[in-house]
Amino acid sequence: MRTGQHDGISRFTAGLVTALAPLAAARGHRLRLLVSDRRQLSKLPRLPFVVGTDPTSPFEPLVATRINRLAPDIVWSPMQTMGTFGRGYRLVLTLHDLIYYTNRTPPPEFNPVIRMLWRAYHLAWWPQRLLLNRADAVVTVSSTTAAAIAEHRLTARPVSVVANAADPAPSGLVARTAPATRDLVYMGSFMPYKNVATLASAMQSLAADGYRLHLMSRVSPAQRASLSALAPAGSLVFHDGASDDEYQAVLLGATAVVSASLNEGFGIPLVEGMVLGTPAVVSDIPIFREIGGEAAMYFEPSSPASVAAAVRRVSAPDEWAARSAASLAQAARFSWDASAGVLLDLLERTARG
Repeated sequence: MRTGQHDGISRFTAGLVTALAPLAAARGHRLRLLVSDRRQLSKLPRLPFVVGTDPTSPFEPLVATRINRLAPDIVWSPMQTMGTFGRGYRLVLTLHDLIYYTNRTPPPEFNPVIRMLWRAYHLAWWPQRLLLNRADAVVTVSSTTAAAIAEHRLTARPVSVVANAADPAPSGLVARTAPATRDLVYMGSFMPYKNVATLASAMQSLAADGYRLHLMSRVSPAQRASLSALAPAGSLVFHDGASDDEYQAVLLGATAVVSASLNEGFGIPLVEGMVLGTPAVVSDIPIFREIGGEAAMYFEPSSPASVAAAVRRVSAPDEWAARSAASLAQAARFSWDASAGVLLDLLERTARG
């Protein structure tokens, strides 16, 4: 997981492990963390730990030889790329999505060698099959991704859905019947499949009605310039990396959390908005239908006009109040405690063989 601000996988790891620790202790299990950097411990519960290799290290394929010395019954990895050579324990791997098979631009934080290998890895399905079939079981975060894994026959191992979630709403949160602002909130990267340009282009229509689009994540100068050129001056608010408190404060006053993504494994920002009663206005793709249900408002992701129309529909007073109430109910379907229970049941079954 990351040492700085969370990305989706990092939030998944921290949220799930934090919920898993007391549940496992109550059932008499002992947990130990495997981290690649001690700074990761600040985001995790206080548990015994060991420092291993970085996941992108050339020594990662041999990480099992180090883990063997700890004599674990079972290991769960929040990624699928964990080395398995010579392992002497049960193993559960996690595959979050299949995005990079259709969107092959690697994450920009990787070094050039890793980026090249990452791209090559996703040119065919067999490397993924090889990795997953070296585990005893596989976890994924949504039924949509589980169906895609089955469609492409990526593993003969059992696949379990351990859903993402969001941290609970602050205590004393009062249900809202109207938004405090006409702010729209986007949380996520600026990789091509995220399709943020469509959101920025929609501001050509929406800015005249007082809407602003808050872009919460870190953004490069080139991406900032490109998006700014698509929208009226002042309609984009670049936070360039927001703290959790800042992010939540913007969500609590917003009209909607938005995403025009073309592909996702889950969509944690939808739940992060909905758990606060902020409706989601998102692209009409299968995973967002799974996560947003009837509470979300959907648009055609290739059309800025469709984005603007959906925002205006959700902004109607009665519509917004109904969507806000439905969002609270929909978000309640996702919790770290429930997901930790599913994961722990799987780990116990798999450890028993």
